[in-house]
Amino acid sequence: MQVTDNTVDLPAHTRYTRWNGTHLDTIRRCVNRARTEYVWIVADCCDYSDFDFTWQPVPWEADQIHCWASGNQQFGDTFLVPVKAFKKQEAELKLLEWYEHINWHNDPYIPRYKWPTVQSLDEQTSLYAWHKHVDADIDYEPSLWKKRNLHAFGKNGSVLLVPRDCKQHFLTQYYDYPYILRHTEQDVREKPQDIVFVSYDEINADLNYEILKKRFPRAKRVHGVEGMVPALKEACKISDTDHVFVVFAKTQLHEDFDFSFLPDRLKEPSHYLFHGLNMSNGLQYGTLGVTMYNCKLVLDATTWGVDFTTSFPVQVVPVISAYGYFAEDEYRAWRTAFRECVKLQSKCIDNQVDIETEYRLKVWTSHAEGPYSEWVLKGAQDGVEYADSGDDLMNVLDWHWLRRYYDAKYSSKQLTT
Repeated sequence: MQVTDNTVDLPAHTRYTRWNGTHLDTIRRCVNRARTEYVWIVADCCDYSDFDFTWQPVPWEADQIHCWASGNQQFGDTFLVPVKAFKKQEAELKLLEWYEHINWHNDPYIPRYKWPTVQSLDEQTSLYAWHKHVDADIDYEPSLWKKRNLHAFGKNGSVLLVPRDCKQHFLTQYYDYPYILRHTEQDVREKPQDIVFVSYDEINADLNYEILKKRFPRAKRVHGVEGMVPALKEACKISDTDHVFVVFAKTQLHEDFDFSFLPDRLKEPSHYLFHGLNMSNGLQYGTLGVTMYNCKLVLDATTWGVDFTTSFPVQVVPVISAYGYFAEDEYRAWRTAFRECVKLQSKCIDNQVDIETEYRLKVWTSHAEGPYSEWVLKGAQDGVEYADSGDDLMNVLDWHWLRRYYDAKYSSKQLTT
């Protein structure tokens, strides 16, 4: 039976048939066409170079189906089927394993050809293919007898053995496929994702970078790039991993955060938002936290909304990752609060929950403590006002515009630069 497009070395009188979706249905078709007492049913995904097709059962095993293991998979793809005995049971069989007598042969087993490795489902033509995010050689053979599971290896699915059937279910992610089997016992190790510290004009940037670098010497830095989006693109360019943890300079790394998190490889390509603890008002959510960016999403981005990060698929991880010490002077306290409240008031963030947004706005605009708390409140209230003004919300991504807007509004105030 043709499961793959492999060419196998079989006897000259071999007849070929397309695999019928299950081994049972294919065996039915072959048996009903057979003209001999027994019929060998073999698969082109197996290597028969060393197999002896002259093998015959002893008399007391004459009515048994003989099945040879495919590598380490007992439910193999090679059968010697007694035609008359099979036809007697055929009508009652809904599963091949319901056959009354199956004789399992593990010695010798028959090796399968290696499933190919592809980059995506679009490239996949074989029944199974490996989709890998790490260079790992997994010794595993799936059963082809039943529904074809998607096999996920490692804690986050760094290595996937994906059935072609997945194509008809796939919308945005592997989780769209209903038959997933996890193998967390396999020792699949994916390297930690890179860390990049992004700074522009933050007063405590060097101190916060020092704290990060002391705990995680592998951290890199992007400094002085104007605008959030260009800075994020630069962070992704210098990353050697396909995701990158970005730590923002107005935050100080939480002592329990260790960057051990890995992206879920079965999910659609996404950014991951970790919670930050706002040291001015006590709020805990994705703002002021570490974000793990999908580098391809960032580098390929040409359009985005007011909130760049949530313009793409985002997964929220409710773990405190950083302390938000953004109120370093009057302007910087105002700027962070202004930008955040423009986003909250305009409801520009995808999948915002109204009750959460309203609560956060209420806290931002009514409660602040610690250094420059009055400027946190001013910025928050100004942000709400600006969001309702009808002016271009995308201005909040432009550091120069923000400074000009602030100067125009508070020109009589002595500023700390």
